[in-house]
Amino acid sequence: MMANAWSKKYVLKHKDVAVAEIELDEATGAISDIGNVYDERHVPVGISVKKGRIDRAALNEWWRGRAIPASRDGIKEALLELRLATTQKLLDKSLGLSLSDQYWICPQGSDARWGNLNFFDNDFSEDVGNILLGKGVASEVISLMSPDNTSDGWLKKKWAIIEGKRCLVKGGSGATQQEPYNEVLASRIMERLGITHVPYTLMIQEDYPYSVCENFITPQTELVTAWYVMQTKQKQNHISVYQHYVDCCEALGISGIVDALDRMIVVDYLIANEDRHQNNFGVVRNAETMEWIEPAPIYDSGSSLWFSKPTTLISATGKLTCKPFKQDHNEQIKLVTSFDWLDLSKLNDIENEFRDILKGSLFIDETRQDVLCSALRQRIEILSEIVHSRSSHVWVDDRSHDVTENIAYSGEQAGDDWKQEP
Repeated sequence: MMANAWSKKYVLKHKDVAVAEIELDEATGAISDIGNVYDERHVPVGISVKKGRIDRAALNEWWRGRAIPASRDGIKEALLELRLATTQKLLDKSLGLSLSDQYWICPQGSDARWGNLNFFDNDFSEDVGNILLGKGVASEVISLMSPDNTSDGWLKKKWAIIEGKRCLVKGGSGATQQEPYNEVLASRIMERLGITHVPYTLMIQEDYPYSVCENFITPQTELVTAWYVMQTKQKQNHISVYQHYVDCCEALGISGIVDALDRMIVVDYLIANEDRHQNNFGVVRNAETMEWIEPAPIYDSGSSLWFSKPTTLISATGKLTCKPFKQDHNEQIKLVTSFDWLDLSKLNDIENEFRDILKGSLFIDETRQDVLCSALRQRIEILSEIVHSRSSHVWVDDRSHDVTENIAYSGEQAGDDWKQEP
């Protein structure tokens, strides 16, 4: 590995396992060179290694994907306050440490240990998070050692330690600030239906709503998103995106994936989710044994329930953006292999619960609340009709209506809400 005056040398590590030597360009923060590969087994999932050499373009995409996307609401103002040109320059300031996995970069020659630095076990500054939320900081000296440097997604958010727990606090957008309310409702729906999910609660600060959820990743586990699971095998042209993901999971030995997808697709249909892209769902593995554990619980469901639409355009049957497998919810719901587990009677009064969640909002007036609750009820009734008619129809998945690019609502590729979110 040839160093130059405009680069810094690091060792990419997985906890305390040395993975590979890397060099970061001082100006851009990109990986300019990869040296010795110490342990191929610990190279991030989906990054190819051929003849002992890591695909630098793929590793660079993975590294860029750890940074805050340029589309983050208010990011230009935040970068000015932080005196940085790009969000990628934040990565090395916190050694790439995250709350969604155990990868980081150790300065070459340093004896730093993961246990002394990681954000799971050690305190961290909330300076960056407060700036990202537009709150600023009182001190002139800003600490950049923060998991917020590696938080993905387009909504304003920050990590906070609340009663000793690592929690993600996420705001809303636009005139309605609706996403936090949607997260809470989706959580309540999944609780009623017995679906594994990340619970969300509502927090109001200075009249603005925020959703709050505890991190579901631990110091022993990590999230691998569907996007990177799908890079573990070459996709054949005649295979659908859905089938390719299932095939990749099964090849890795991940069990229960079809059942988990059935439940995710049903929830996304009910809440008219527009942004279940391939980086806000996935699987959990043990970061120490490298064993696959289970599909990740469902999280990041805020970009739903017509959140960005004017009240007059809210319609239970109107055309909606859809991801991650099909471009249309009516096509994606056909991917569900079984509804035997689904009891929609458990949602009999869910619209009333939604109304309670929305109560007191300064951004969502009563007219919009009425329309939202009515449209939610209609989605449930439409799904009930689909369930009852399933037995008389035979449908085979093909590539028609497939999502062809992994594009998040923000317009950015690879935008996991927890990249975190979880």
